[in-house]
Amino acid sequence: MNMTRILITMLSAILVFTSPATAKALKSSDEKEKKETKITGNISPDIPQSVVFAGERTDLTLQDRRERMDREILAFCYSHINTMLQIKRANRLFPIVEPILAKHGIPDDFKYLMIIECNGDIEARSTAGAAGPWQFLEKTGRQYGLEINGEVDERYNIEKATAAACRYLNESYEEYGDWLTVAASYNTGRANVTKRIEAQKEKKAIDLVLLPETSRYIFRLLAIKTVFSDPGAYGFILKREDLYPVIPIAETININKPVNSWAAVAKKHGLTYLQLHEANPWIRSAAMANKNMKSYKVKIPSVQSLKYDPKKTIAHDIRWITE
Repeated sequence: MNMTRILITMLSAILVFTSPATAKALKSSDEKEKKETKITGNISPDIPQSVVFAGERTDLTLQDRRERMDREILAFCYSHINTMLQIKRANRLFPIVEPILAKHGIPDDFKYLMIIECNGDIEARSTAGAAGPWQFLEKTGRQYGLEINGEVDERYNIEKATAAACRYLNESYEEYGDWLTVAASYNTGRANVTKRIEAQKEKKAIDLVLLPETSRYIFRLLAIKTVFSDPGAYGFILKREDLYPVIPIAETININKPVNSWAAVAKKHGLTYLQLHEANPWIRSAAMANKNMKSYKVKIPSVQSLKYDPKKTIAHDIRWITE
């Protein structure tokens, strides 16, 4: 038997013993592999034609705007951990921040500015020393009425820091009359924005040549609102129980004298110092001299709520979840 006959015999055997069921299984496996490859492949997300921010519509059909928006949408979509955490944390923070913005006449969309400032982490601190949910520097924080020292740092008090941010934002709007320009000034400072407006003969920050960070900041703000408005469309699939719930406060006590031990205050209410601090992150030391006998409101969280049941979590924005 020569080599040709041997090869023909082997091929015949393969055809004989490959049953229809086996062939179907091989085909199914191949299709599954192709499908999995497709699912896990990187996809460039859609870019909207325009975005409404703070009641003002921004046209994104211009070449430079579309590409700047594309960069920031991609950054959110492929920084999976950060974006997912931002959505989860927003569920806890937005119910606190939204009423304060409304009280001070600031558009609701500025809650997204807070998220890009701190990633939803109230205790965020930058290498430049900016701190808290609105990332105030010490000098600016004091300028807008926040107490900042080694024992108390109200940049970490979300209610007071948000009110301070509102004062800054309102002052900026009085000067510029455009909310995206106000946002740019929050990032780089009013003096820098005003200087560039005068030099470049434009009225809006979106049309200015700005520092790269500030130029990106404007579109990061538009992009995060876009992603938060429909996370599922950008690949972020969350269930209601995945979100972080608001921690109920059982009571608020007034402290208007020195505190020798915050840990002792915590124990008195059935808490650890860690739990007391997480509810009041403006507390920055184990004790407080309080020489001026100033009054401080201290939140006491419900002990039971600290063992929350994720199944009882309420979604602040129904668009964030899939049921």
